[in-house]
Amino acid sequence: MKKQEYIQKMELKLINRQIDRRQFMRGVLATGLTVSAATTLADRAHAATPQRGGTLRAGLGHGATTDTLDPGLFAAGFMIPVGIAMNGYLTTMDPNSEVKPSMAESWEASSDAKTWAFKMRQGIEFHNGKTVTAEDVITSINHHRGEDNTSAAAPLVAGVKDITADGELIIFELDAGNADFPAVLTDYHIPVQPMVDGKMDWESGVGCGPYRLDNLELGVTARLKRFENHWNDEEGFVDEWELLALLDTNARMTAVLTGDVDLADKVDVKTAGRLTGAPGLTVHNIAGNQHYTFAMNTKMSPYDDNNVRQALKYAINREELVEKILFGYGAVGNDHPIGSGQRYFNTELEQKTFDPDKAKFYLKEAGLTSLDVELSASDAAFSGAIDAGLLVQNSATQAGINVNVVREPNDGYWSDVWMKKQWVASYWGGRPVEDLMFTLAFKSGVSWNESFWSNERFDGLLAEARAELDEEKRRAMYWEMQDLVANDGGVAIPMFASYVFATRDGVGTPEVIGSNLDVDGASFMNRWWKTS
Repeated sequence: MKKQEYIQKMELKLINRQIDRRQFMRGVLATGLTVSAATTLADRAHAATPQRGGTLRAGLGHGATTDTLDPGLFAAGFMIPVGIAMNGYLTTMDPNSEVKPSMAESWEASSDAKTWAFKMRQGIEFHNGKTVTAEDVITSINHHRGEDNTSAAAPLVAGVKDITADGELIIFELDAGNADFPAVLTDYHIPVQPMVDGKMDWESGVGCGPYRLDNLELGVTARLKRFENHWNDEEGFVDEWELLALLDTNARMTAVLTGDVDLADKVDVKTAGRLTGAPGLTVHNIAGNQHYTFAMNTKMSPYDDNNVRQALKYAINREELVEKILFGYGAVGNDHPIGSGQRYFNTELEQKTFDPDKAKFYLKEAGLTSLDVELSASDAAFSGAIDAGLLVQNSATQAGINVNVVREPNDGYWSDVWMKKQWVASYWGGRPVEDLMFTLAFKSGVSWNESFWSNERFDGLLAEARAELDEEKRRAMYWEMQDLVANDGGVAIPMFASYVFATRDGVGTPEVIGSNLDVDGASFMNRWWKTS
């Protein structure tokens, strides 16, 4: 083994706590490395090694008094990380978007992907000391099943016909093959919680994750403390986390600059450059599948006419939005939610551009010479949403479309405005698997279909692609689905936004930060640590 390879291997062992500092120093000094160089490497490894103890505070641009502990109704970036920290899941998505074991240590599928058997780890404890049983697992999944179920995860498990236990195995029988079923169980809405009186007990706030909920004031703050009996010693390093709902962008940025919080999400990209130079502060820029949307209610006039929807999409200057709203922290979108780094991204779909003449053409097809519409927006939707609406207003006038931007309040935006008003600003963290994103937000009738769009061809393709094991056939189906969403769907998706968040010195983060959701896939409490 070459000298450099050996040193790198020793450094990795030190980071992973397979050797101590003395063993590391002895090993690398034997290669002829100087004491000074070896000490620098050891210090670097120490900084990258998760350490236990301490308290960290996070300022988050989310949270509402209408939030709930019901995981099926988790929405936005306050309750999602709370849920991930306090709960356990059968499977997990790693930072590289690969499904990994968690409470289920392994799984197998039938050749047609209709039967899945998950082998459970034994001896996992809930925060109240109760041992997790197969009945807890089955009841937790069933919380999202059944007719008229309001859980956002209901469409993800709608294909589950039956769940049974056989010793250490939890067996799922599906009504059709699903090659991505282990990824379904990573969804943050589907944790394992205790069964009480035959139902999943979400009201008590008892989970089996690395942190137990100590205090929660909905829309204001949450405090979580490390659960000493958690089964996985590779999660949960900080003794106590405190989350603060700081919806006002200026207040959130001030808090992280002054050290009132140790990290802040949703950094205002207009000031990200200045923050980067602030002492003791690191700004993280993580590209992922997050996208900003303007969703139209396709059940209501004028958005029930696809010609109107197409006119509005062509009336948006996407490049201007990326430049003036994202300040380069993102990329142009094409009215579908699949990111360019995903395995079935349609590379041949024509990219929409700002085209007032084409917008006028579609208005004429709808029998209109002009159009008056209202666009509801708030910084709760995404930072800069009001300004984005004003830019849409400005560009749309060139197509004979008058957009009145309605500034909505931050508090209650997701309960009183989103999916209530006819045209609204919104955002999605995206999903690493195409089927999850399409199933959650575009399948007919699902609770988070924010445009209420329904397309029979799309629904059919979605079911077929989920069961198809041939990669090329699946690819063709997902490509057509992207085309349908882009050119018939009710959501304008003009831009993909990077995740931009800030941490202060003293916050330790892994080398690879996840991009499935904001702030390390919303798993920062599980994966980060205090360094000093």
